[in-house]
Order: sequence, then C-alpha cells, then structure tokens
Amino acid sequence: MVRILRPIPLEQLKLLVFDLDGTLIDSAQDLCNSVNASLTFVGREPLADEVVAGYIGDGAIMLIRRALFGREAAESGALVDEELLKRAYDYFLAFYREHKLDFTYAYDGVLEALAALRRFHEHTDGPARLMAVLTNKPVRPAQAICEALGLAPFFLRIYGGNSFASKKPDPEGLHALMSEAGALPEETVMIGDSQVDVEVARNAGAWSVGCTFGLAPESLAAHPPDVLVDSPADWTAALSLAL
Repeated sequence: MVRILRPIPLEQLKLLVFDLDGTLIDSAQDLCNSVNASLTFVGREPLADEVVAGYIGDGAIMLIRRALFGREAAESGALVDEELLKRAYDYFLAFYREHKLDFTYAYDGVLEALAALRRFHEHTDGPARLMAVLTNKPVRPAQAICEALGLAPFFLRIYGGNSFASKKPDPEGLHALMSEAGALPEETVMIGDSQVDVEVARNAGAWSVGCTFGLAPESLAAHPPDVLVDSPADWTAALSLAL
C-alpha cells in the first residue's frame, strides 16, 4: 500500500537514493550476532536481538556505543571507557566482515522493484533517473553485500558511513550524490526505513519515502516522510508515473 502524505512531483525526479539496512536488505541477524560476539569478547553479557536491532541506524560506532553503555549514555556525550569501546568496535568490524552474509538477504521484491524502476525510466520521455545507495554502514561491507546479493549493478554509487566526514542525517553524502547525478534537491528522493532517512532528506531539501517493513519503522510516526510504503513492490507505484 502507498500512502501519500505530501505529493512528490514524480515528473521532475532525477535521483532515487536508497538506504541499505532495513530498506534494501534485512541484515538484522548478522548485525545482532556480530554485536553480541563483540560484547562477549570484552566480557559483557550478550543482549537480546530485539534490543540490538533497536540500536541500528546511526553507524557502526554508535551501534557499539549503545550496546556497551546504553542508548542514553551513548547519545548524551557522557564520558565512557574509550579503550573498551575501541576494543569492542575493532572486534565487531573484524567479526562482521567475516559474517556479514550469514543470514543477510534482500527483502522480497527488491530486485524486481529495482529492475522495474530501471526499465520504466529507460522508456520514458522524462528526465533520466539514476539510483544510488547512501547508508551509515561502513562502505566496504555495504558494497560487498550489494555485490553479493545482486544489487550493485542498479546503482550509480554505493556510499557508506565512512565515505564522508559526516553520516546521515547530515546531508553531506546526499549532497555529494546530487552533485554527481546533476540533480537538484527537488529532483531527489531518499527512500529509507527510519527517521534518519527522513531527516537527511529534509536537511538536504529532498523528498522522502518511508518503508514500514524495515528495522526502525516506528520512528517514522514521529518523523513522517512524504510517502509511506509497505513493501518494496510499492516503490514502483510510489515513484513511477502512470503505474
């Protein structure tokens, strides 16, 4: 189902930018396993998967900060044990590098939706549209996952949380993609499952599509996007004229 909260001018869109975790792929189990392996490595008790899943979305270092010290302490700027954080973070990265595809998969309908969007845009008289990925996941595993799952060929660029000096919701990465694609903010839409994706779109002056099937859809209630969709199959209806 597609719910339009603020109509997007589809005829002028030139750039579709997708989040990765919770939007294109379900990576929750591999991230939870890697976080808990890291906690065990530094002598901490593992956390329930649903707790870890609630910490995903703001990059790997914040994920580990939250897992070690709790959300409030991690996000308040309070002093924490930085040496412990570094040990846990380094172990997490090494473990995740080896296990990032144990359980991770593309959501049902993602490949078909991306193919439909590409086909439609190749046969329209409107402006040529490009697609890209902007995630807070480190760029190397993001690229490797997209390649392994057959997603990479659809995208102009796949940028991660360490591709720029800042992460989403800072608009730096989205601005860079707009520049590369020759797209203005009003010609760009960000598709994602959390408030981070809505906020980066707002901060860049772009449009936003929220995915209710992802890892953090509850955050969309307080930060509503322009359009809500319930499945990847809805992307074509939400983003293509006459579909």
